[in-house]
Amino acid sequence: MDNKKTGLLELHFAVLLFGGTALFSKLIPLSALDITVLRCVVAATVLALIVKLSKQRLSLNAARDYFIAIALGIIISLHWVTYFASMQLSSVAIGMIAFFTYPVMTVLIEPIVTKTKLKLADVISGIVVLIGVSLLIPEASLGNDVTLGIAIGILSAALFTARNLLHKRYFTAYSGKQAMFYQTSVAVFFLAPWLNVELSSIEQNVWWLIILLGVVFTAVPHALFTSALRLLSAKTVGLVSCLQPFYGAMLALLLLDEELALKTVIGGTLVIATALFETQQSHKSNRVKKTA
Repeated sequence: MDNKKTGLLELHFAVLLFGGTALFSKLIPLSALDITVLRCVVAATVLALIVKLSKQRLSLNAARDYFIAIALGIIISLHWVTYFASMQLSSVAIGMIAFFTYPVMTVLIEPIVTKTKLKLADVISGIVVLIGVSLLIPEASLGNDVTLGIAIGILSAALFTARNLLHKRYFTAYSGKQAMFYQTSVAVFFLAPWLNVELSSIEQNVWWLIILLGVVFTAVPHALFTSALRLLSAKTVGLVSCLQPFYGAMLALLLLDEELALKTVIGGTLVIATALFETQQSHKSNRVKKTA
């Protein structure tokens, strides 16, 4: 199996797990920041064990890499806080679809970073995704919780885009497990001063949800995601990941009884259809390169 096929398999499995992550914004009765801090404590611990068991070293190759790891950790921590806050203000489906404006940002920004030509098809795909997101907005006022949630979701998308592009350019020498260990660890130290909840007041069933979120829905998929990012372009990763709102919305419908409005379904369909189109185009492009 070649590297690109391996990367795509890792990516699709990570996206499946990511689809369930959003549910914890509703299942765990804590603020977005508290959820993020506790999630990262669990994830960092598990990732450290995984790195050690795989006989990799936790130390980085150069002093400069520690500064890069700190920057990536701060960006990803802010992304996670805004990600959960977006869904707490609106709904799982709306928050996730709003966040998935990040493939549009990636498509438009990556050619500038890599100094490659921007394709017309990618611009059109970006416009379609924006139309899909615009259908979610109930009114043009941040006084509306849903609109505010969408705005915060878009901010989360911008942070995630920055993290992906910076990671691909400066931190691909490290495995996904190593990279996410540092990013989750930095997130804990960066956000811990603002932790609001008393740990002794958290009930046992909530702790189990936090552990589940930190291990199965954070450590595992993020390690797979960053590993796939090393093998695939940020554009491909971003657009394939647009399947995540579908998984999240379906799980929220089944497990949380969240209703899906017609406009939400139409907007989400536009986003997912665009992701599938871009994935197909990526496969065609790879086949052409191999036969050339």
